[in-house]
Amino acid sequence: MTSTRPYLIHAIYDWIVDNQQTPHLLVDAGSDQVKVPQQHVEDGMIVLNVSLNAVRDLDIGTEFVNFSARFSGKSYDISVPVDAVQAIYARENARGILLGEPGEDARHIECAAETNAESASKKSRGDKKGPRRRAPHLTVVK
Repeated sequence: MTSTRPYLIHAIYDWIVDNQQTPHLLVDAGSDQVKVPQQHVEDGMIVLNVSLNAVRDLDIGTEFVNFSARFSGKSYDISVPVDAVQAIYARENARGILLGEPGEDARHIECAAETNAESASKKSRGDKKGPRRRAPHLTVVK
């Protein structure tokens, strides 16, 4: 039986785009088959914006995700095996799916950071939450 992984990636991609959000892939860049600009890899991972206005010729296939994109003004042909995709999520709210290692069950993820409205409301009430985070982080929702 074929893997569900490429189908999940494609379905969540469509869901994110249908909701006018920006899809991002979290990719394990450690494999020799991953073709991404290595200068943008941090701690063995890279986050790729795969929105229609950021990439060209996007193809989410059964074995690879392929597209062309610009990094620092230079065009690159990107090729990522679907097994290297660790998560697909929306940039705006970090909702999506955590795929993990091949063979593991996928998990839904949501942003654990506060929305701007919640943050403003707490500040007006005098609630202190500590230093403000620069970017949302992902948490597992069971």
